[in-house]
Amino acid sequence: MLEAQLEMTDKIGYLLLKKGIIDHKILEQALKIKDSDQTKLKRNLAQILVDEFKFDHDLIFREVSVLYAFKELNVRIEDLPDERIAEIKNMLTKQGDEVKKMLLDHRVIPFKFDEKIKDKLIIAAVDPTDRNLAKIAYTLNAKKFEINYIRKKDYEKLIGFFVSTENEYLKMVQESTEEFHVQQEETSVNEEELDAEINKSALINLIEAALVEGTRKGVSDIHLIPRSGNKTEIHFRLDGKLALWHTQDNTLPEAVMAVVKDRSKGMDRFEREKAQDGFIQREIDGHIIRFRVSVLPTVGTELKNKFESIVIRILDDRKVIKDLSKLGLTGYSNQAFVKAISQPQGMIILTGPTGSGKSTTLIAALYQVINPTKNVLTVEDPVEYVIEGARQLKIGHKMNFEQAIRAILRHDPDIVLVGEMRDKETAETAIKLANTGHLTFSTLHTNDAPSAVARLYKMGVEPFLIAYAINIIVAQRLIRKLCEFCKKKVPNPEEYITSMGLDLKEWAGITLYESVGCDKCNGTGYKGRMAIHEALYFTKDLRRIIVHSGDEVDEEAIRTQARKDGTASLRDSGFEKAKLGLTSIHEVIGATMED
Repeated sequence: MLEAQLEMTDKIGYLLLKKGIIDHKILEQALKIKDSDQTKLKRNLAQILVDEFKFDHDLIFREVSVLYAFKELNVRIEDLPDERIAEIKNMLTKQGDEVKKMLLDHRVIPFKFDEKIKDKLIIAAVDPTDRNLAKIAYTLNAKKFEINYIRKKDYEKLIGFFVSTENEYLKMVQESTEEFHVQQEETSVNEEELDAEINKSALINLIEAALVEGTRKGVSDIHLIPRSGNKTEIHFRLDGKLALWHTQDNTLPEAVMAVVKDRSKGMDRFEREKAQDGFIQREIDGHIIRFRVSVLPTVGTELKNKFESIVIRILDDRKVIKDLSKLGLTGYSNQAFVKAISQPQGMIILTGPTGSGKSTTLIAALYQVINPTKNVLTVEDPVEYVIEGARQLKIGHKMNFEQAIRAILRHDPDIVLVGEMRDKETAETAIKLANTGHLTFSTLHTNDAPSAVARLYKMGVEPFLIAYAINIIVAQRLIRKLCEFCKKKVPNPEEYITSMGLDLKEWAGITLYESVGCDKCNGTGYKGRMAIHEALYFTKDLRRIIVHSGDEVDEEAIRTQARKDGTASLRDSGFEKAKLGLTSIHEVIGATMED
């Protein structure tokens, strides 16, 4: 009876209930909110489910678009022809600020004019039921219009490409008429002079602008480097490479650094002789972004200066990968990794240099095994990303990393993530956890997977523990992807392959690409990064080699056995990506070592 009534009064609710997307309890609550909504533009049930109940936007509105027969636009920016890109850009750029704000607020893109009916504008909307769409079409001077549904994630990619949101702090810096004239005591920092510099709004705006711009550009780290002559350079690390973003002249480097420290939690502005760590948190474009700040005292050419270097790591939760299939694991590496994390106990170790994406891979793996029946504990110093469904231990002066590792043994864990095995005590405790019925994840800093075995052995971990507690060791690197807009085919592939010292037979018939450089990739020829892997799965033969190690582990014997088992080296994994046209041979060789 209720469903029959519902079919007549609220088609959206009836459809979502029938499909099992919502249950009766949520439906009743949502309908109460809908009935009591006193706002001028009453929200429909779909909007309430997304706004109030945090349902996935695309899950709900895809059903709504089908119900009301809205066409769905499946758009990828790389698939759009140049003339379409130019048409959309032209439609957006000729709008005034007020209209542009309206489009952004309602998440709408004027997509194209209909091919058959030339004066009919196709409007792509994230919410095709938005009552403002008719008004927006009128504002765009469309005589006729048609609303198409576009998925939220596709819209965000498109609008990010076509409309660069203004950085208000950067604008204030550029428009500022403030000048910096510095006079300084010969022997020490003049705190009054420094205060005067710090309190200048242009300097505060500069730091805020760097945080906003770095986040929007997808930068991983912001480096602030003091230079002699009262200069400070700000560099962005994008796709693994540092590039100068801004040079601040005629300003005490100490003043720039003090502004960062003032805006960071857990830092002392007046401490310039020791390393410090802190955090900054900001809301940028509607998302909470955290920044991890590291300060190190450095030596300058001028003794009167107390120089410090600052590196700000951008921790953007939107970059967290929860789907294992998006990590780039392929073939044997993928099969072995899935098999390893599916075991009820044992250890999964990720190895590679700093910034190689180890944590990203571990978090994605954790999300595959977390469920309400498991007690998942993590010990990280510091905690970078919040993992839903895990209890993340807080490290502080009263409980350090090693104490936390020991404490979790008494906390009834099923799955444990140990951020890094730094020493023998941490490694032994983590491996004992894996050996006593717990699934354990951790990281280690070594060049490849076989050398991780040797590293643990040299730490003093017993060979039988290494052999029988570990399920898999995965070495990982990040390599840059060729820019899809400007990459070109290698003109003389045979000559190119020979110059790289590779076997022509292995590359016969394969189309190779090289980097060029365009506006889309800032002239680098590369845009974005992807992971390559070397998976060392612990087979019976491999365990036997490790157990029978003498004074040292035979890394070469491990490598030979690994190849027999199906393991591809990091370089071979990279070459597979080059054969698919995703990267260049040059990039792979530069990022990996020969066996």
